[in-house]
Amino acid sequence: GPQAHWLADGRRLHLNHGPIDLVIEAFGEEDERRAAYGQAVTRFQTILTELVEELPELRRPASLRPRAFAGPTALRMEASVVPLAETFITPMAAVAGSVADEILAALLAGRRLDRAYVNNGGDSAIHLGRTQSMILAIAGTGHGLADRIAVRAEDHVRGVATSGWRGRSFSLGIADAVTVLARTGAEADAAATLIANAVDLPGHPAIRRVRACDLVPDSDLGERLVTQGVGALSPREVTRALDNGLAVAEDFRRRGLIAASALFLAGQSRISGSVALAAPNKHKVKETAHA
Repeated sequence: GPQAHWLADGRRLHLNHGPIDLVIEAFGEEDERRAAYGQAVTRFQTILTELVEELPELRRPASLRPRAFAGPTALRMEASVVPLAETFITPMAAVAGSVADEILAALLAGRRLDRAYVNNGGDSAIHLGRTQSMILAIAGTGHGLADRIAVRAEDHVRGVATSGWRGRSFSLGIADAVTVLARTGAEADAAATLIANAVDLPGHPAIRRVRACDLVPDSDLGERLVTQGVGALSPREVTRALDNGLAVAEDFRRRGLIAASALFLAGQSRISGSVALAAPNKHKVKETAHA
């Protein structure tokens, strides 16, 4: 069943139930923080059960016409993928970010907090009060970029998510990592999935692919080929793959679906939108959400 305990630092709350693994931290007055954590724990008790009840439909492809779901998390998932449904996507592409959004909403309900985050295995929902900011640690280090992104309240970014073939979910592409900043965790999660899928070199012999259903029989991806290994690529091939993903990222940004994204593959990177990079260790950072 649902588990809740404090991490060793005594500041962060760890919630776990099946595949859901959350780390939560809130900043503000002690009474407000204590009440907020209690609200998050209460909401967490039923969130997985609610999702399981609607799982068959959540695994079905989305269309441009939204479906009706009973649970608020499922509704968040559906709402985040409908604008992207001109290509194949299911609400499961946004499950981690949607869970983070839902628990953050419970954490904040009626509370006065300066800052907060809910980190669901790297896909996070964040809260920033007026004039507040937060530093996000992102995947893709070693690509010539700082591994920290500064997000300010006025940026209107409240979600960050990362996708790629090395992650915990299947990918149709070959990106080492694609990190997306968006208005919500659900929107960031869904967009990161499709951008990472687009970082690809279809038919390349160095890329090993397996049917998703052969790895997980009930995968929402069915017989689609998912990446299981990427061999040596030439710099020109890496450039082409990243440019394929960047075209999708730029389209999403122009349509207002995301604020920014960072794409990484084999030592190269691409940035779409304005990303405020903060050099690691430049400042002592106490609040860091990992993507």
